[in-house]
Amino acid sequence: MLIVILIASIALLLLLIMKFRVHAFVALTLVSLLTALATGVPVNKILPTLMTGFGGTLASVALLVGFGAMIGRLLEITGGAKVLADTLINKFGEEKAPLALGVASFLFGFPIFFDAGLVVMLPIIFTVAKQFGGSLFRYAFPAAGAFAVTHAFLPPHPGPVASGELLGANIGLLTIVGFVLAIPTWYFAAYLYGTFLGRKFHLDLPKSFLNAAPINETAVLNPPSFRRVLFILLLPLCLIMLDTVLNTLSVAKVIDGSQLWVESLRLIGKTPVALLITLIVTIYLLKEQRSVEQIEKICDNALGPICAIVLVTGAGGMFGGVLRASGIGDVLANMLSDTGMPVIVAAFIISTALRVAQGSATVAITTTSALVAPMVSATTGLSEFDLCFIVISIASGATVLAHVNDSGFWLVSRFLEIDTKTMFKTWTVQETLIGLVGFGLSVIGSIIL
Repeated sequence: MLIVILIASIALLLLLIMKFRVHAFVALTLVSLLTALATGVPVNKILPTLMTGFGGTLASVALLVGFGAMIGRLLEITGGAKVLADTLINKFGEEKAPLALGVASFLFGFPIFFDAGLVVMLPIIFTVAKQFGGSLFRYAFPAAGAFAVTHAFLPPHPGPVASGELLGANIGLLTIVGFVLAIPTWYFAAYLYGTFLGRKFHLDLPKSFLNAAPINETAVLNPPSFRRVLFILLLPLCLIMLDTVLNTLSVAKVIDGSQLWVESLRLIGKTPVALLITLIVTIYLLKEQRSVEQIEKICDNALGPICAIVLVTGAGGMFGGVLRASGIGDVLANMLSDTGMPVIVAAFIISTALRVAQGSATVAITTTSALVAPMVSATTGLSEFDLCFIVISIASGATVLAHVNDSGFWLVSRFLEIDTKTMFKTWTVQETLIGLVGFGLSVIGSIIL
């Protein structure tokens, strides 16, 4: 009966989102409430269960997403993104301009979301494509693929952060593992595939760009230097690695993890603190480009667009909390365990099904993580690396088969002026390649480590 309720609740969720166009936040909240009632959760415990799932997810996600959005917006407005792209293109040369754009997008995609990052980089991509010529696919898809990979694999993006918290993975180690796996995933599934598309299909520059006035939002008289931008982007990675390295040394008994200096350095390396430090450093380093009042306004404006993402993520955690409280997750875990299917494979399959059905990668990642959490807890012998690889597997499943119910599908289609049929033949294939390569690498990693 619990499995029937699970299927019905997911079907209702998809019906509300896809058929009736109910906002995902509202749909997840409503379905969470109805699922709690249907599974027999005591009436006086329904609201505490909803709030616990919602608040527990937001407690970790909101800080990371908020700080990441501020850092990304500051780099965008002060011209840091353009400096990064221009410098890399000059270093790589004309023939490797797509590689340069992809690398720039990959680095810039660490703190900024897919939608925002793509919008920031598109004017740069169009300018480079106009300068060097050739199909727009050759320049746009490696860059767009970089944002897709970082958005799915790397904290502080909400999907991997929420998944890591739900499965009990170390966020610092997850960042490192995600970064290591994201590089080959992007290279094979986005860069090589994008250059292949550039040779096979010709795509003209969009008319909206050719007819538009020069975009000057990020054009500043005194942009930050390339070294300064690169330092800002690498700082949080280095700080987070500090926590992970010290934790590893403590577990290996190389150092005493209870000493104050170790605990203090590990605190600095915790992801929220690392991003807070990075934001403060970013404000300090970019104060020459903008006044204090302007920087304050930029940070304030950065928070508006992420509210929906944060709330949807929290609502996904709420739905997962109800599933855990009702025992559905335990029943599903037992069913999958009985089939002998490895956790990492089951996680990928469930995430893929949810992604295809409802479109949102964040909802698919969060919901899948909540569903497989009991199975992960019941599986003995899982290491910290295994938990990270399971998170990447879930993120990979939530990336494949992007189609018309995915907002990113329409974002790429609208800005690049690609018809729907061609989008299925190009963008859907690229997203699927990203998911399959990421899943394959996570499986290999779990076997080796």
